[in-house]
Amino acid sequence: MRIFTVFKNGLMAVILNIETSTEVCSVNIARNGQLIAERESTEGMNHSRLLTVYIDELIHETGIPATGIDAVAVSKGPGSYTGLRIGVSVAKGLCYSLDIPLIAVGTLDAAGKYVAENHDKYLPDENHVEQTLFCPMIDARRMEVYTAIYNLKGEKMEPVSAKIIDENSYSELLQNHRILFFGNGAQKCNQALVHSNALFTGPDKASARFMIKYAQEKYNNNQWEDVAYFEPFYLKDFIATVPRKV
Repeated sequence: MRIFTVFKNGLMAVILNIETSTEVCSVNIARNGQLIAERESTEGMNHSRLLTVYIDELIHETGIPATGIDAVAVSKGPGSYTGLRIGVSVAKGLCYSLDIPLIAVGTLDAAGKYVAENHDKYLPDENHVEQTLFCPMIDARRMEVYTAIYNLKGEKMEPVSAKIIDENSYSELLQNHRILFFGNGAQKCNQALVHSNALFTGPDKASARFMIKYAQEKYNNNQWEDVAYFEPFYLKDFIATVPRKV
């Protein structure tokens, strides 16, 4: 049984954060909610080749042995079926072998909370910031995205869902709110969502950085998963396709 060191402001924890829900393979090590070191590739679905290599590099770079990691946090989806399977499998393997907690972080929740908290980096001005909403989008093929809506406090205003985006999407919300659309699904919606209150100045890639604070909060509150039975949140059933004969 691991013994955790308790400080006045919560639990001092070293957490390995893994984000593989999209084309980005992103990993970092954070201590007490602060980034120590990271590795990230945006070059496509290379997770099976890169993820364990990145983890090994971070362990050597930081001098923190695997036994010094207190928990593993993994982005649980929605997102790429293959990417989520790889990230969750590696996370579960580490947690099982090291006897440490597994923390699951909603991909859209982490992005929505992070961008809302750091809105000054992404909004063109501070006018009507209280009425601004934040809408992370994950590409789900064609004009469909996985998405949700968050307010300035990072609170979820609309649940995670799969939406087909057209010129009428979010029309009622856009009448009274600025909405910051971001993520790898947002840019393909740029031309459909033509409105003066529709902004596209947020990050366009997923990152394990989005997870750091949220994962630390879950660790402090003992919000851990059952390593044996945890599964990613796919949102839609995975459909295997058979390639055409040539």
